[in-house]
Amino acid sequence: MSITAKLMLVDDSPGHISLLGGILEADYDILVANNGEQALALAAAELPDLILLDVIMPEMDGYEVCQRLKNDEVTSEIPVIFTTANSNPEEIVKGLEVGASYYLTKPIDSKILKAVVKSVLEDIADSKNLKEEVDANEDGYFDYLDRGFFSIRTTDDAHELAVRLARLCPDPQRSVLGLLELLMNGVEHGNLGITYREKTILNEKDRWKQEVNRRLQLPENLNKKVVVEYEKLDDELRFLIVDEGEGFDWEPYMEIDPSRVFDTHGRGIAMALKVSFDSINYQNKGNEVLAVIKRNSDDKPNESQ
Repeated sequence: MSITAKLMLVDDSPGHISLLGGILEADYDILVANNGEQALALAAAELPDLILLDVIMPEMDGYEVCQRLKNDEVTSEIPVIFTTANSNPEEIVKGLEVGASYYLTKPIDSKILKAVVKSVLEDIADSKNLKEEVDANEDGYFDYLDRGFFSIRTTDDAHELAVRLARLCPDPQRSVLGLLELLMNGVEHGNLGITYREKTILNEKDRWKQEVNRRLQLPENLNKKVVVEYEKLDDELRFLIVDEGEGFDWEPYMEIDPSRVFDTHGRGIAMALKVSFDSINYQNKGNEVLAVIKRNSDDKPNESQ
């Protein structure tokens, strides 16, 4: 029996709380806080799976609430979606800096709200499962690898290889998310040629995975591979990932762009750089990326702390 996800709505407006609750209560357990102090206390006590947080509130605004949530070890991993009537880029950047995952603008469209909440919760579940797989993976022969070449074709291959390569890193749980992102980009956007705009539309129609699987079976894609070269040096680990695609304009994706903050995707490369790697450098026409993790001389590949 599946467990219903728990959402916390934080807003000083009873009308807005009622609106959001009315849209979401059929699918989720709903908690309500009317101000920042209530939100902090309730989040620590109930540990909701997701928080929808109003930006403009008296006494303690949403930015301060979010920052305090992220600074508290108990609540730091809870994702936050800001709800706001202000789409000013400077305000959006401020929200991202304090740890928000997404923005929704008021008045909130019910279909967009449901889609974003579903997407965030799925991302949380996928991330949790991926980290558990890393912990469970005990293939010792990778521990002695100084250099290696790997090739993958499908998204399932990308998932399995990311888990295995993460075991080579000083902090596998942090590294696995970035490795998976870059490998998936190589398969989906590189070899299969799915554009950012196409992914947006496919996500809206909940057809992303079906389209990926369809394109994997096309004759022109059957022999395409994403190749990974791994190298362990004294001071760093290097992962060179090369796909067979036409490349792309990668620079806009190295940071979270306020103009894309309302989309349900497009943050992966920036988050990989922020969380998983010390540097990411795209080469050639954008179909090659070198991801680097700094290491101490006494790092062991299978250490997670």
